[in-house]
Amino acid sequence: MAKILVVDDDELLRKFVCEVLGRAGVETRCADDGDRALEMASSEAFDLVLTDVAMPRMNGVELLAKLQALPSPPRALVMTADDTPETRLKAIREKAVHYISKPFDPFYLVQLVKEVLASPSGIPSIEVLSAQPNWVELLAPCDLATAERIQELMRNLKADLPEEVRRDIGEAFREMLMNAIEWGGRFDPHRMVRISFIRGRRMLLYRVSDPGPGFRPKELAHAAINNPPEDPIQHLEVRAEKGMRPGGFGLLMTRSMVDELIYNEAHNEVVLIKYLDGQAQSAGLNS
Repeated sequence: MAKILVVDDDELLRKFVCEVLGRAGVETRCADDGDRALEMASSEAFDLVLTDVAMPRMNGVELLAKLQALPSPPRALVMTADDTPETRLKAIREKAVHYISKPFDPFYLVQLVKEVLASPSGIPSIEVLSAQPNWVELLAPCDLATAERIQELMRNLKADLPEEVRRDIGEAFREMLMNAIEWGGRFDPHRMVRISFIRGRRMLLYRVSDPGPGFRPKELAHAAINNPPEDPIQHLEVRAEKGMRPGGFGLLMTRSMVDELIYNEAHNEVVLIKYLDGQAQSAGLNS
């Protein structure tokens, strides 16, 4: 049976989480602050630590850092009402494997905990290379679960922009990230993809660099981007002949959603640029 340490200074919430997880067949222990949690984790083995962020004496981010210094650090999941990108990045930097925002659905919490416990323990953590509000840079393993976390984080980085801009750049980034993980990283979590998000006064820029050898665009007969004008669905026949799933519109759709799509020579690194009007500026970038 998995053993989980629940850390929160809110007694009612702490007891509620322990009760919910207990019903799901998980053994739980409780701590009311980071100091007590560290003391317990130093003397007992836990499979997972669920911690709040805002706590007296030692906050959750500080606790995460100290847990990593233990001989066998447990995995950690952050649960907090502070859903800002800054706090998320701090948690990721200290090796939190996931993040859940308060208030949360008990069913979702149980599902997330089970997923974390069932996931392989040897997958490398996301490495935060830069956490500036206008320059976020990550080094991440090439697996689907990590890709979902990164997409959620990136959505929050541009929360002040019009919904249409957020949707377009988000979909374009998702397509390029999935291409990098699938074709460049071959879904190997021990291979890493480098991701940058840069926020300028009048533009958003994403840069995705994968560990693969790249590709030759003209050789992508199975992609819609190479269809001749007189036959806009020719690639579907190629995909059927190769036994590939229907699709192949990713690059073509991405080009329609951003203003510039630029590849390096090997085509294993791509830059996406979306230009903004003068009103769509983050307050933090006006200084």
